[in-house]
Amino acid sequence: MPTFHPDLAALAVPRYTSYPTAAQFHDGVGAVDQARALATVPMGAPVSLYLHVPFCQQICWYCGCNTGVAASDRLRRYERALLAEIATVASLMRGQVIAVQFGGGSPNAMAAPVLARIIAALRAQFDLAATCEIAMELDPRAVQPGDAAILAADGVNRVSLGVQSFAPHVQRLINRQQPFAVIKAAVDQFRAAGITAINFDLMYGLPGQSVVDLTETIEQALQLQPDRVAVFGYAHMPAAIARQRMISDLDLPGPAARFAMSTAAHRRFTAAGYVAIGFDHFARPHDSLAQAAAGGTMIRNFQGYATEAGTALIGLGATAISQFPGLIVQNEKHLGQWEMTVHAGRLAGCRGVVVSADDAQRGEIIARLLCNGVVEVPDHLATALPGLAGHAARGLVRLHGHHVELTPDGWPYARLIASAFDAHPKAPQRHSRAV
Repeated sequence: MPTFHPDLAALAVPRYTSYPTAAQFHDGVGAVDQARALATVPMGAPVSLYLHVPFCQQICWYCGCNTGVAASDRLRRYERALLAEIATVASLMRGQVIAVQFGGGSPNAMAAPVLARIIAALRAQFDLAATCEIAMELDPRAVQPGDAAILAADGVNRVSLGVQSFAPHVQRLINRQQPFAVIKAAVDQFRAAGITAINFDLMYGLPGQSVVDLTETIEQALQLQPDRVAVFGYAHMPAAIARQRMISDLDLPGPAARFAMSTAAHRRFTAAGYVAIGFDHFARPHDSLAQAAAGGTMIRNFQGYATEAGTALIGLGATAISQFPGLIVQNEKHLGQWEMTVHAGRLAGCRGVVVSADDAQRGEIIARLLCNGVVEVPDHLATALPGLAGHAARGLVRLHGHHVELTPDGWPYARLIASAFDAHPKAPQRHSRAV
């Protein structure tokens, strides 16, 4: 079992789903830069699409996503605006789509036939590869009979179900009550429809949660045999996220308990035959993510760990983020402003950051550490290496010249170790604990 270092575990660091991180975004980047980046995507170059649906049928108190309660009129307006944005972006982009991800919120706040219409628009206006993966995050409580068949018929071939915890007392404290039977029914429906690639999202560090609670949740999850599992640490930031003020600080497990949960998850999933992916994912050996990790091709982006993103990741929908070589740009967050912009046939980018050559090199080092656990640091960035000496002394990392390698003890602290190569100012109030 890795060693618990309370001083390190309590530190706040970015999740590094991008570099520079969202803390460096500013309004000096916008639609003009977005259009220029889209135009530079070569003909036929592989790209990924991310579609953001900022609605849920019910708001969970732990959630830090940009989402609100679904209402029928808001959903109809959002569908029309999203179709308008799809048309505009497709007219400017010449790449071939190799992956589509629907996220949120909960995309299935929209009815399955609506999601099918959106997928049909993507197929009609973008060049989707024959092998394109279409993945969708779903709230299992909102899965209706027949949904799986509709989505499977339109090419959805992977779903991620938000499980979080099976412990009833934890569910009450996070306002997300969903019995095991609800999750099982959703899994059974998707498998019967032919969607066999199923992911689960679990969480640790939730209010009222113990190591026993998490272990029991994992045992129940294993009964359903998901292909991938993400085990995220809850990031409690009530000063920035109003809904989290419904969670009392007094109910939260301390750093030692969080660390014990994280390591217990690693121990149980690997014992069950899952491959540990980075610092918070697990996958069955046959899964494409496990294969990408084994082959050294796994990447990290705003969706977390992924198999590949291609030349660019293009975000669609309010607050969606796009990543291009040299540019990260985020769409307008305000729904009304985003709607007016896309209905006028304009791109909705309104903030972001230009990625310099130095940023790109540092970002690649951070990504390799978080994906592979090993990296060769180029000469001109070797000035960051002395910052790892303390971690090396604790046995968390091995240093051989410019060669950096995480030890098994170091993986729980991977984000903190990677932060040694982050040259931008940190914003602790915007980041989660290291473990």
